Amino acid sequence: MELNLKGKRALITGSSSGIGEAIAKTLAAEGVFTIVHGRNEQRGREVMDEIIQNGGKAAVAIGDLSKDESAQKVAQEAMQAFGGIDILVNNAGGGGSLSWFDASTTDWANAYQQNVISTIRMIQHFAPLMKESGWGRIINIASGVATQPTTAIADYAAAKAAVVNLTVSLAKELAYSGITVNTISPGTIRTPGLEKAVRGIAAEQGWDTDDWSELEQRTAREIWPNPTGRIGRIEDIANMTAYLASPLAGFINGANYRVDGGNIASIN
Repeated sequence: MELNLKGKRALITGSSSGIGEAIAKTLAAEGVFTIVHGRNEQRGREVMDEIIQNGGKAAVAIGDLSKDESAQKVAQEAMQAFGGIDILVNNAGGGGSLSWFDASTTDWANAYQQNVISTIRMIQHFAPLMKESGWGRIINIASGVATQPTTAIADYAAAKAAVVNLTVSLAKELAYSGITVNTISPGTIRTPGLEKAVRGIAAEQGWDTDDWSELEQRTAREIWPNPTGRIGRIEDIANMTAYLASPLAGFINGANYRVDGGNIASIN
């Protein structure tokens, strides 16, 4: 399927590793001029270089989006790279304390800054410019725990729930502008951090930690069960992002797409 993305310009926040990196590479493969963002310049440049080596066009913008001044710098560098932004993917985030009573009020505030305010900073910078051009895509990356929270990482879950909420509000605010705003809520996705967590749980349970295939199947049945029977891949999120970013998804707006193998016990 031709996504008609060639020549579009995208900023993917938090794209120097993990899910964001996969999104950046997938969009670049579709002909998108891609701005890689992160807080580690070396990692960001490595992703940029790989995209360029594979025939894509890419640049980097480095900085911490949880602070006004550095977020403004990131936005300016992203604008200068290719003369504008057509697609904004708000993937940067983080935080999350293990339990309610391990998390201080400062932890809660930090989770909100990293996951919500950082997203708002980028939206407030780029959405007006998209509105002027009459076309744009804003895709916010949330989490399955936004709609089905657990006792753990409550601060992170609440922040991601705010991201889902603000997506709907923003879609209404930008009505008739040519801009669509959607959320993707990943489930259990295989990243280095997730793999480390799975192997730790497996060791506690006495499972064979050397056989990833078995670990994945048991995880998808016994720890974070889903009816698909596997852990998600970063490419699963990247592929959905590419579609929502494309002109083909022009009638999808204000929606939250769960890419979780069916983990969340909800009809939506």
